[in-house]
Amino acid sequence: MNWEVALGRLRLPNPILTASGTFGYAKNVSELESERGHFALKNLGGILPKTITRLPRKGNPPPRTCETAAGMLNAIGLDNDGIEEFVSQKMPYLRSIGCPIIVSIAGRTVEEYAEMAVMLQDVPGVAALELNISCPNVAHGTDFGKNPQECEKLVSGVREKCDLPLITKLTPNVSDITIMARAAENGGSDAVSLINTVLGMAIDWRRCQPRLGNGMGGLSGPAIKPIALRMVFQVAQAVRIPIVGIGGIETIDDCMEFFVAGASAVQIGTANFYRPTAAADILAALPEAIAHFQTNRWTDIIGRLHR
Repeated sequence: MNWEVALGRLRLPNPILTASGTFGYAKNVSELESERGHFALKNLGGILPKTITRLPRKGNPPPRTCETAAGMLNAIGLDNDGIEEFVSQKMPYLRSIGCPIIVSIAGRTVEEYAEMAVMLQDVPGVAALELNISCPNVAHGTDFGKNPQECEKLVSGVREKCDLPLITKLTPNVSDITIMARAAENGGSDAVSLINTVLGMAIDWRRCQPRLGNGMGGLSGPAIKPIALRMVFQVAQAVRIPIVGIGGIETIDDCMEFFVAGASAVQIGTANFYRPTAAADILAALPEAIAHFQTNRWTDIIGRLHR
């Protein structure tokens, strides 16, 4: 079977990607890659490095992570060294991996997003951009992700300035995610990715204080998979552009659920923290899972639940 996936103008060798913020800049798993013969970064469908901003950010005060019963809370706060440092220090290694690199960017204004997109569009190795309009851990981090008019304005503003394929990452912290997906589509996004983390909280009742330095944070991991599946299923019926499913994926069965719900590709997130080979393991199991449907066309699987 040809595993190639089309996300609008973006072509990926297969549908298994790693999610932004959970795989660092990939270099930290290079030793693991050499220890396990089947684990080769170049075989992944794509890697999304940690979200970058125009200028360096220190992030939120610690503690920044908290384990929960079926996942984790994080309030990192987009800690990063800024776009210029990313281009000069991170991209040389990332483009040497050999798989598509989709750069996640976050900004405060339409102009800032567009400026970053322009700075990245001619950088060798950058295959596409993911517009992170859904981070719940920074002030105004979800403003564009909760207002459909602002979302469409942002996407169209970036599209006017940049020729790279665009994926818009949506927040689940809205009343109707299909409205936001249609706004991204109307703005010219090649695809949408969903979901980002669900706003949550953990409390140390003995000390009467939050367990996160920021008070609240984003919940990820297996706990949010049912929410993510429901939203992917709904969005698949509301838009014509492809969907990248995210949320609690750690096994091949999880992946297949997202595919038949309507996702054309998936991103592995929290599982990378406790099993860095998760994406490679899933990719190795994909042929056997697809064989269940007795087809050699990948598109026969996507959205099968709707049919």
